[in-house]
Order: sequence, then C-alpha cells, then structure tokens
Amino acid sequence: MTQVGHPTARALLHRLAVEQAECRVPSLTAAIVRDGRLAWFGGRGRVGDAAPTAATQYRIGSITKSMVAVVVMRLRDEGALELTDPLERHLPDTRLGHLTIAQLLSHTSGLTAEPPTAWWERTPGIPAADLLARVGPAELKHRPGRRFHYSNVGFAVLGELVARLRGTTWLKALRTEVLDPLGLHDTTPRPRAPHATGYAVHPWADVLLAEPEHDADAMGPAGQLWSTPHDLARWAAFLGGETGGVLCPGTLAEMREPAGVDDGDAWTGGFGLGLQLARTGGRRLAGHSGSMPGFLATVWAEPAEGLGVLFMANTTSGLSGTLLTDLLDILEQYEPRLPDEWQPVPADPALLASTGLWHWGPKPYTLRLLPERGLSLEPVGGAGRASRFVPQDDGTWLGLDGYYAGETLRVAADHLDLNTFIFTREPYDPAAPVPGGVEDWHA
Repeated sequence: MTQVGHPTARALLHRLAVEQAECRVPSLTAAIVRDGRLAWFGGRGRVGDAAPTAATQYRIGSITKSMVAVVVMRLRDEGALELTDPLERHLPDTRLGHLTIAQLLSHTSGLTAEPPTAWWERTPGIPAADLLARVGPAELKHRPGRRFHYSNVGFAVLGELVARLRGTTWLKALRTEVLDPLGLHDTTPRPRAPHATGYAVHPWADVLLAEPEHDADAMGPAGQLWSTPHDLARWAAFLGGETGGVLCPGTLAEMREPAGVDDGDAWTGGFGLGLQLARTGGRRLAGHSGSMPGFLATVWAEPAEGLGVLFMANTTSGLSGTLLTDLLDILEQYEPRLPDEWQPVPADPALLASTGLWHWGPKPYTLRLLPERGLSLEPVGGAGRASRFVPQDDGTWLGLDGYYAGETLRVAADHLDLNTFIFTREPYDPAAPVPGGVEDWHA
C-alpha cells in the first residue's frame, strides 16, 4: 500500500500521531493519493480493541454533498436539466421555485443553512414531501445570487430533484451512477462493521460521550453517508481527474471553478458546483469537508500535482485545521514531484509561423504553441490578460480561461482578431483593420 519512502512515511505518521495525541482524538486516519493511487495510509488510536485500518468506516457528513452534485451534473450533461433552470420546472410543488439549480449547487441561493425542523443532525429525519412543505419564503435569508451562504437545505432539495428526475431515491441513483462505477462499495448510508463509534470528547477530562446516529431521511443528501479511507482515497482521485467515465473531465473542471467565496476579496476559501475550494501555500484544492455528531472528515484534491489527501476521525470537534496541508508540505519536502521530461512536439508550419510577438495597441504579447495544438496568448512581463485557446472545427479558436474564456480567436497571417480586439505584429500597425491609419509615432 505504501508508495512513499520510509523517511517520508515516518514523517507523515509522526504528524498524524501528534494530531491524534494533542487533539485527543479517539481514532484518526489519514491518506495520501498520488497519480490516482493510494500512496500512504496512517491510523492512530483505537476502534474497539484494534487500530483503525483503511477499511474502517467513519461518517463523512457533507462530503455526501459532493457526490450528490456529480449526479446533478450528469443530469445536466444528459440534457435532463440546465443549471439555469428554476426549481419549479422540475419540482412544481416547491414554494421557492424561482431558485436555480446552479444557485443551490454553489450555495448562492440565499436559503437558510438549516431546515425548519428539530436539530436535524441529532434527530430522526422527516420525508421529503414534509420538508418541502415547510421550506417557504421565511427560509430565504438573502437575495438569490447575492452571496455565498452555506445551505444544508439546498442539498436536501437537490436530492429530491435527483429522485424525481431518476424515478428512484437519490441514494439508489448515487449508488448506480457514481459509487458502484468508482468501486466505492464500502460507502453506505448506515454503518457496517468495522466502523468507528462517534464520540464527543469532554473539554476538561479525558472521557467520552457516544454521539447519536439516525437516518436523516430528506436531509440525507446533505450528510448521510459513511465511508472508509480506502473509498475516500478513490474519491480524492476522482476529484483530481481520474473520473473513470462517471463524469466528463470538462464537467468536473467546471465543478472546480469558483462560483462564490466566503472570506472576502483575496479569497482562500470558496465554493464551486458542489465542491469546496481552497487556495493555500500556492496550492489550489478542491474537495469537501464533513461534520456530523462524533465525526469529522475532509478530502482534498490538487489536480495540478496529481495529489489527494484526506483524514477521517471519530470526534465531534477539536482538530487543528492544518493536518492535511501539513501532510502535503511533508510530502513536498521529502519527495517533491519530478517535472515531466521535456520532449519536442511536431508543429503545424502555419501555426508555427503565427507564434511570437504580437501587439494589442502598444502592449506586447507572445503567442505560443501548446501541446496538442493549443495556443497561449500572454502579455510580455506577465501583467495583463492571458488565456489559452483550443482549435474549433471552423478554423477558429475558443478561449479556455481568463478574460477571454468562451470568446473566439481568429488567426490571420498579419493580425489576430480576438473578439473584435486586433493584435498586430507592430504596435498600432496602420495596415491593420482596426485601428488602421493612425499617425506616425513621434517625440
């Protein structure tokens, strides 16, 4: 199982042991995924009379949301819905039918965080019809689309959306379309042996209180599932791009795009479509955290480096908050990823002739060829609008990111036309279509 070297594994285990001991966690597991495979696993503490293993189940709480979101995106890709659809198009019996599916996925609908019921994490759930009947205008706390506001209720509604469109329960749809195809056979709605018991650790004494566990019913899509480190490692690989045919890679990339932030302009934490996002230490992470009575879990993927990292613990609170990034730092320190070897790539002579220096008015840009016939247009010096482009069947180029995402680039011998902006070989070339005819440069 271990693919990291012994010094690395020892350093990773030491960090995990410090977390378990200093934070007083009954049991704690963690794992690292590299290039789609489990590279390291560690466990500390006890589950019953034994140490936890990669097959020990823990509750994963809101990580459930990220899995339900994949089913919603599959429905979108099949044409069964659009993300801009109002709920009433598919759930005519809801009293908040003007909210869109995208707003629910990204927690920008304005819906209240918790349902108008008893404390749902600690009491038996109610049926979906009853929940929908209770959720009305009073549960709308913000103007839809205005801001990020995390909503467990929103994912309960999305679970009912999946159930209606698939003609089955959200759980059966998830099992058939996501869990089984990815091999997540130990991810279940209720615990199976061996599993950890959820505990609250007394703040002033080393004693435990067993936490409750119930079927959340309508709120299940917000946090019902149990899983294992082994299964969650496969989920981390999925989030990093190893989709196994369950989802189009482009759709997964769309889920990882920021749709809302929850900590200001220079954001470090945000949300995509069903996925939490983080920027820390130069890393861009996508995944989800989970919290239920007696349990904490988090899984992150770093697609750019082919990495995933996770922990699972049976405690209600108390972890440091830096365990996973510390594990990634240790891996980087002891076994940094080797860059791919550079190799020459054949180039279309016509495209090759278009590379080099271009000017947007007086500002210089460089056009470079990327592998697999991509183009990159970047300002000299790095300050300004940069985008990558991919070829289209009609001979144009489609922007992938930055200011020009979704826009069209046309490449001619003497100029580039980027959504009406003209780039020329010389600054303000008078022979160019626009602006053309400018006066000569002078002192």
